[in-house]
Amino acid sequence: LIGGPSEKLEPRHEFHRRHQRLFRWLVLVAGLAVIALVVTQLPMTLFGFGISGGKDINAVPFLGVLLVAGFFVLSITSTHGPDEIPHAKNILAGAAFAYGTSMIAYAFKPLPLWEFILSRELISFGVLCVLNISAIDLWEHSRRSSDPEIKATDELALTLPLVLLGGSALVFAAQDHDLTTRPFYYAVLTGSALLYIVNRNRSRFSMDALRVLADVALLVPIIVFHVSART
Repeated sequence: LIGGPSEKLEPRHEFHRRHQRLFRWLVLVAGLAVIALVVTQLPMTLFGFGISGGKDINAVPFLGVLLVAGFFVLSITSTHGPDEIPHAKNILAGAAFAYGTSMIAYAFKPLPLWEFILSRELISFGVLCVLNISAIDLWEHSRRSSDPEIKATDELALTLPLVLLGGSALVFAAQDHDLTTRPFYYAVLTGSALLYIVNRNRSRFSMDALRVLADVALLVPIIVFHVSART
């Protein structure tokens, strides 16, 4: 993106190329803000988790690095054409994001690492992340094709997992009689429902708008989680 214009650049890439100097400053400001928040706002439990070497502390960063490295290796080495969807890369990206964000919760959970990784909560969140990432590729793939069978396949590849994930989240929430995990499953259900709604109405929006809506579908559940947790 630092070089000259390219025909392969999408509008979002071209926007970044035109404003790369501003983005550099924003990255610097964001980095300093993150450092300040980590030092002043991060719970001491997390520092103790990282320093004490408790739990499976050696496996935690190793698995995270493995997922991220696998994603970048696939991004660099994989050669897929416009008619192919990078499912493996999307799965790794979703898994890496879910794993990285969930480690904050893991620091407060008295569970072995592998039990935490195989928990319903982490798997549900990981699947939602994978579907969120895959949605963009499926929408683009469907728009490029005029074959009704391909369009139907792309539709089913997103609709069916979303329905199954939403249904599972609802069942898991109903099974939690202690109400400890219900806010989390309500958030997963909300994210699944919003992605489903966007998917059903995708013909009304441009691809740039769909990218934004896909991100919104993953951000709104945060609000749902906090509201549900307070009630």
